[in-house]
Amino acid sequence: MATFGILVGGGPAPGINGVIGSAAIHAARSGARVVGLLDGFKWLMQGDVGHTRELQPEDVAQIHLEGGSILHTSRANPTKNEGDLERVVDSLDRLGIDHLVTIGGDDTSFSARRVAQTAAGRIRVVHVPKTIDNDLPLPPGVPTFGFETAREQAAHVVQALVADCRSTHRWFFVIMMGRTAGHLALGAGLSGGAAVTVIPEEFPGDRIGIDALVRVVEGAIVKRLSQGRDDGVAVIAEGVAERFDPDDPILKDAPRDEHGHVRLAEVPLGKVLRTAVGESLASRGVKIALGEKDVGYELRCVPPTAFDRDYTRDLGVGAVRALLAGTSEAMITRQHSGIVAVPFEEIVDAATGRTQVRQVDIRTDSYANARALQVRIEPEDLSDPAKLAAIAQAAGLSPDEARARYGGLA
Repeated sequence: MATFGILVGGGPAPGINGVIGSAAIHAARSGARVVGLLDGFKWLMQGDVGHTRELQPEDVAQIHLEGGSILHTSRANPTKNEGDLERVVDSLDRLGIDHLVTIGGDDTSFSARRVAQTAAGRIRVVHVPKTIDNDLPLPPGVPTFGFETAREQAAHVVQALVADCRSTHRWFFVIMMGRTAGHLALGAGLSGGAAVTVIPEEFPGDRIGIDALVRVVEGAIVKRLSQGRDDGVAVIAEGVAERFDPDDPILKDAPRDEHGHVRLAEVPLGKVLRTAVGESLASRGVKIALGEKDVGYELRCVPPTAFDRDYTRDLGVGAVRALLAGTSEAMITRQHSGIVAVPFEEIVDAATGRTQVRQVDIRTDSYANARALQVRIEPEDLSDPAKLAAIAQAAGLSPDEARARYGGLA
């Protein structure tokens, strides 16, 4: 009898239970035993095989309707040393697991690949990509599961804040989850009607200066003021902080997770931006009411939409079918209504050895159209004397000073 193990790594995303439930049901109906491994790799890498849960079809029949993860999750990283990897494989052997389904983002994908390599063929391993950031290397137009549900939820937050700001004559800075890519921020900002959305991909080079970010947001505010509006919402992807100088005072003491990433949720980006923009405008006699809000954790465990329920149940069955057909060391994707197993070696960045990251392609019509609906200082604003004069007056600057401060932002 084949024995399937299922585990979840990384942060939660809507739809995790859909993958768990459908994979367990299909595997059991195929005559296999199914073991849920609690808390990701945490216990396995300690050699502890006591934190498991037998998954029967009747126990998981309706869990696809629920948010969160019935198997919990963790960011435990077994790839830090060979001893942890060997304990993971030994633990799986002791549990009799010969087929493993991992669910997670890029870090979990990398861990799954290393486990498969360490097992040297004894355990077939496939990975189901999960992240609300939508930054895993799937084909263009194919989202990671959980993204669409998170975008829907985030857009409702932005929409509500747009109405609040319009009613109270103020601006809000919304810091949106998204470590290395701006998909969620861009999608929520566009859908929710934000005045401006700032993502890391729009900045050239490896580093983003805080001043550049301040000038983009400030530029949106003063252009809106020049048009007679003193309200708006700016959505900023938290990933811009990932590209600040690591020695910047707001980052150098920030805590880091097991994979060495700065815990961006603990970086006060909204407060820093609010203070910097507010002080910049106030120094020139421009007063504007500002507020900030972080959006992220409240998106991760909401019940999935019908799209993500359908999507994840398809992926779960597809993962089991791929394993039973002999597939291993691959990421399970859905492309054009078909399940496609993409070998791990095809999604690895040759330079880093890590899983590739999919960023927003700012060369596309889709991005250009989103930008066209935002309030931004554009080159034509600075070349048109009347527009430049209005912007300069709103910013408390001379026309030459305004051109120098806001030039090049486009």
